[in-house]
Amino acid sequence: MMVGNGKIKIKNWKQYHQALVNRSSVTFWINVAAIKAWCRLKHHGHRNRGFIFSDTKIETVLMVKGIFKLPLHGLEGFLNSVFTLMNVPLESPTYTCISKRSKIIEVKYPLPSRGAVSHIVIDATSLKLYDEGE
Repeated sequence: MMVGNGKIKIKNWKQYHQALVNRSSVTFWINVAAIKAWCRLKHHGHRNRGFIFSDTKIETVLMVKGIFKLPLHGLEGFLNSVFTLMNVPLESPTYTCISKRSKIIEVKYPLPSRGAVSHIVIDATSLKLYDEGE
């Protein structure tokens, strides 16, 4: 309900506070096929070098980086924490791997037009974003 000065008068404070709490809630969904496809493809063949990750994995990681506006070191830690909390046997590519691959992979993802992202779904094809209504 609008009051004369353009401000909204709150009547149900419990619901209002819960809405503020839920505003920062996010849900990650990872498809079983995506978990299987996440594993490393092959080793570079050089000593002390990392593994090669598919473009889809790097693109997915870069999408998460864009959504949450994380630096590369933070992105690696964030994803490893999410995987640990979800109890899935996945590991984020290292920040150096992400940095090198980000120069050659173009990431395009549409943000939902209504509201903030509340569900992040990773399936075997890529990452998808959903808001509350979907």
